Amino acid sequence: MNRIPFDEVMQTLAGVLCKLGFSAERAQTCARLFTETTCDGVYSHGVNRFARFVAMIGNGCIDVHAEPRRLGGFGALERWDGLKGPGNLNAQTSMARAMELSREHGLGCVALANTNHWMRGGTYGWQAAEAGLIGVCWTNTMPNLPPWGGVEPCIGNNPLIIAVPRPGGHVVLDMAMSQFSYGALESYRMRGELLPVDGGFDADGNLTRDPGAIEQTQRPLPVGYWKGSGLSMVLDMVAATMSLGNATHQLVADPLLETRISQMFLAMNPAALADGAQAAAIAGEIVASVHRCRPEEAGREVRYPGEKTLQIRAENRKLGLPIDAAIWAQILAM
Repeated sequence: MNRIPFDEVMQTLAGVLCKLGFSAERAQTCARLFTETTCDGVYSHGVNRFARFVAMIGNGCIDVHAEPRRLGGFGALERWDGLKGPGNLNAQTSMARAMELSREHGLGCVALANTNHWMRGGTYGWQAAEAGLIGVCWTNTMPNLPPWGGVEPCIGNNPLIIAVPRPGGHVVLDMAMSQFSYGALESYRMRGELLPVDGGFDADGNLTRDPGAIEQTQRPLPVGYWKGSGLSMVLDMVAATMSLGNATHQLVADPLLETRISQMFLAMNPAALADGAQAAAIAGEIVASVHRCRPEEAGREVRYPGEKTLQIRAENRKLGLPIDAAIWAQILAM
């Protein structure tokens, strides 16, 4: 595993994107989003996914020149068309617009249709929290998760992100609708590790911790069993109906052809209703109460969502980003 400085990774990716037709500014932003994701320890959705992103540019699913366009709105609610543009750039723009609306109305909401995979969904939660706003966003996906009681993938592993700003460290929940995302399954398999808990079903229909067996059956376990299955369905419904875009069942079940998906971005401004310091204190007290909980394992503190991200980010900034040698060689060859 190579350790490569943050700036070197970002500039290398930006160079590839410029060759693919991105403007210099958009190439820098897109490359930074990929690099920050790896820096924060979400390796499956950062640099590791860059080759797939490039392949989708090549097959026409991603239009490097397209920028999202506002189609209409009513007060704090707007509908946008992603026009098949780069998913992370579309998502960043959509959350930024939701944040702008929240400063005007107290709450802002952007429904986005016809976009592409946004890579790490937590990126846009962090984006809101860094600005002192509560961020909520989600996306639908191609059918890659069996509903509870079914054996065939027909609902989406639709990531949901909820971020709350806090001076001592933002709380950012970034969760898929399965116990482990496909990206996480791939990471465990590549490291030759079993999952820490059951993550899906094997070929015999038994729960298993073997990530490779779950990838083969395409039967990851919905988080909360039937609850995660139901949550996936309603997230898909809201994103598709509000954006007037595609629902999961209308998407091609092929990662290289997963395009024209639907997403939602909400931002809430705590300062619109109360003193910002008071809101921050409430969040801090909740985190403190969790930290006071007696841990299962002595010497280890119970963490809040996003707490480990800050530790990994600092370590990778200092030591360099850990990138598989074969993946880095593939990118250099581009």
